[in-house]
Amino acid sequence: MDTILSLKDVRLALEGNAGLVEILHGITLDVQKGETLGMVGPSGSGKSSLLMLMGGLERTSGGEITALGQDLTSMNEDALARFRRDHMGVVFQSFHLIPTMTALENVATPLELAGHKDAFERAEAELEAVGLGHRGDHYPAQMSGGEQQRVALARASAPRPQILLADEPTGNLDGANGAAIMELLFGLRDRHGATLVLVTHSNELAGRCDRVVRLRDGRIDDMRKAAE
Repeated sequence: MDTILSLKDVRLALEGNAGLVEILHGITLDVQKGETLGMVGPSGSGKSSLLMLMGGLERTSGGEITALGQDLTSMNEDALARFRRDHMGVVFQSFHLIPTMTALENVATPLELAGHKDAFERAEAELEAVGLGHRGDHYPAQMSGGEQQRVALARASAPRPQILLADEPTGNLDGANGAAIMELLFGLRDRHGATLVLVTHSNELAGRCDRVVRLRDGRIDDMRKAAE
């Protein structure tokens, strides 16, 4: 299989109230094209920080991250933003929808920024795919948490990203909505062939991944196929 995302001796240290805090200690990890990778571990283990580094949303303190053969650690902020726009989709626990835009406008915006002439047509199709074709003209405040997360998923998947990163995508949802989002996540992976990396506390969600990485205290504590 082809490696689509590679981390070599990745470290992260952030300045805190008590001085420099070591978050990640030398993470080395390869993610293969088309793979689904779950990252689990106790709160504070560094899994969300690691996902942010994979997406170029946080800067490493050391080591190297390459995605699709390009060195993310050497890119400036503008180059990283363009790379995410063209190759990555990111879904957060907090939906991060633009409150003054409708669901349709939220999904269409990244497509417009990428220069797609059919931005609104594609946005409509993605909303239909997540069961919200009838909610396109509604604003985030008019939708439930589960609906907002579905809009966020549609927005992330509309540009057909090669890499889809999800940080606790079911964390703010009840059981029924969380299960629905889980089905949609893997459905998007199946439809578009994206590589999926997700951070989760859900054993059920992690168990559906091809491989699970467990972090503890900023280090990889265990790595195995999900079925093991």
